[in-house]
Amino acid sequence: MPKLLILFLLNASLIYAQTSTKPGTLTVSKWKKFEAKNYVIQYPDKWDLDTSKQFGTAFILFSPLESPKDQFKENVNLLSQSLQGQNIDLDQLSEMTLEQLKKMITNPVIIENKRIKEGNKEYQRMIYTGEQGVYHLKWEQYYMIINDNAYVLTLTCEQTKFAMYQPMGERILNSFTVNK
Repeated sequence: MPKLLILFLLNASLIYAQTSTKPGTLTVSKWKKFEAKNYVIQYPDKWDLDTSKQFGTAFILFSPLESPKDQFKENVNLLSQSLQGQNIDLDQLSEMTLEQLKKMITNPVIIENKRIKEGNKEYQRMIYTGEQGVYHLKWEQYYMIINDNAYVLTLTCEQTKFAMYQPMGERILNSFTVNK
């Protein structure tokens, strides 16, 4: 198993706690575009873009906190890795990630794990819950392989807020395109 793929799941379960008092909202009137060398993604203008590559991510998009008592910023992050010469396909990537998830998340529950094909786009979508520290989280991840690169896009939310963030999170995830 490629060593760096193990990092995918570690980083994909990213949590981010803060004590900021910046109020949040799910109302989106404007969207921004982040263009990197080989991909593009769109996100709400009130979300913060972090390109510091912390936790091994290519970027993290953080939602605003909803109130002064809110301690967790829902987020979307991207991990990418070259698979050149490794002969790993989407089925193998998905299986390896599932096995790693079961070892690294406390009380993991897989809600959905299915292949999605939309036009020329094909990816594996997994939705699952579990605990990390004091947080009860829910994740939605898209795994894809394009041009010998693996991409893992992850929406991370508190379980009680997932339904509220999922429509916007999926809009962000679905806006991701790779420059070929």
